[in-house]
Amino acid sequence: MRITTILASVVLAGLVSGGAMAATATATAPATAPATAPAAATPMKKATTPQTAVSKQCSALADAKGLHGKDREKFRAACKKNGGKAPA
Repeated sequence: MRITTILASVVLAGLVSGGAMAATATATAPATAPATAPAAATPMKKATTPQTAVSKQCSALADAKGLHGKDREKFRAACKKNGGKAPA
């Protein structure tokens, strides 16, 4: 009976402290949430730069050739220097 009483008091203490923490979190969250919520809710779009387009084109060409590892790295480096076109 004593173990049951101790277990029940531990569970009750956990519920009470968990409820208090949840109440504290919701009470403080609205004060800080409006400033950060809109920024977090909308993902930022990355600007596509010419370098990104060239890099993607070179990756697509390397994929088409089935290149992996160092051969792929060498091919992509030469391709990017060539402006997104396969090296000769």
